[in-house]
Amino acid sequence: MARVKTAAVTKQRHKKILKRAKGYFGSKHRLYKTAKEQLMHSGQYAFRDRRQKKRDFRKLWITRINAECRVNDISYSKFINGLNKAGVIINRKMLSEMAINDKKEFANLVKLAKDALDGKLPKAEKTEVKKETKTVEKKETVKKETTKKEVKEDLSSKTVAELKEMAKKKKIEGYTSMKKAELLEALK
Repeated sequence: MARVKTAAVTKQRHKKILKRAKGYFGSKHRLYKTAKEQLMHSGQYAFRDRRQKKRDFRKLWITRINAECRVNDISYSKFINGLNKAGVIINRKMLSEMAINDKKEFANLVKLAKDALDGKLPKAEKTEVKKETKTVEKKETVKKETTKKEVKEDLSSKTVAELKEMAKKKKIEGYTSMKKAELLEALK
């Protein structure tokens, strides 16, 4: 059997690792072994920090919102609670942008939150809530209609023996000699 040399493959693998480690400090970009170790650690840090970044940005947004809330004589927690009671759905990123760039609109939101905390909701928002409940009722009626259709479909998926038992319970005459199609019509 011929002898296999791996010099070319090894050289390519080393070059690939060293290329990725370009710019690292000291021997971490020169020596293969230390470069490989550092790349493994770098991958773990990157994985961790992709999740950490989301937390850090949320903290930053909350800090900015709180600073602008304090200017408008309300705490951050009361402001968010007031917005929730008023039915305003807006994320913290947008609130943060408003706190920085559009202070008048942010002040209007603070006023709305304060009114909601005091129990003074505008009439327009109460009507929106009623509209939402009507849509919920419509959805429920649609669900009821679909369940009736499902029952009809379920009958066709049953066996003849099961259909005959159902016919017996409903006291349908002559069910013993009926075929499946006739049983389905009789049960409907």
